[in-house]
Amino acid sequence: MTEVKNSFPLGCYREKIVILDRDGTINEDSDDYIKSKDEWQPIPGSLEAISTLSQTGFKIYIVTNQSGLARGYYSLETLNEIHQKMMRLLAALNGEIHGIFVCPHHPDDHCLCRKPKTALIEQIAQATQKDLSGVLFVGDSSADIEVAHNYGLTPALVLTGKGERTLKKINQPNLLCFNNLHHCIEAFLSSQKPSDN
Repeated sequence: MTEVKNSFPLGCYREKIVILDRDGTINEDSDDYIKSKDEWQPIPGSLEAISTLSQTGFKIYIVTNQSGLARGYYSLETLNEIHQKMMRLLAALNGEIHGIFVCPHHPDDHCLCRKPKTALIEQIAQATQKDLSGVLFVGDSSADIEVAHNYGLTPALVLTGKGERTLKKINQPNLLCFNNLHHCIEAFLSSQKPSDN
């Protein structure tokens, strides 16, 4: 059985980077996929949490599996419209996303970028020229928890989206677990200590 905790170690994050899953973590998820900008609706408090991170000096990156592209449920143009909506709503809150990294493949394609594989995380490391070891990764699925472990990130599960189902099926000792992204980021920032430098 998974034992959960809801507090972070104090001041152990040397890079001011946080990586987030999208569907079920930032926005409401659907088993029928998010196929339009109108269907994309933020989970209450999630955009405010991202904004708070931004204003605290963190750079935020999104890593998302979007097999709906390969399945033909929506186009790349539609996906871009969804992300433009998210960025616009964030900008109104003085928040910012520094990069969105997408796997467009079908699960049967056996690509290297679909979570829990790590190619998208490697792309962030390359883009930032940073050692991402220990960086916070927040998501709602077992693939999110696995990709964090596979790359050496710090995983945190939110109980929105698929989170409650995920918690029931994984066996992960001392898993960081929070009701939603807002609570996760609130706890994360409260654990940060000002640098002595």
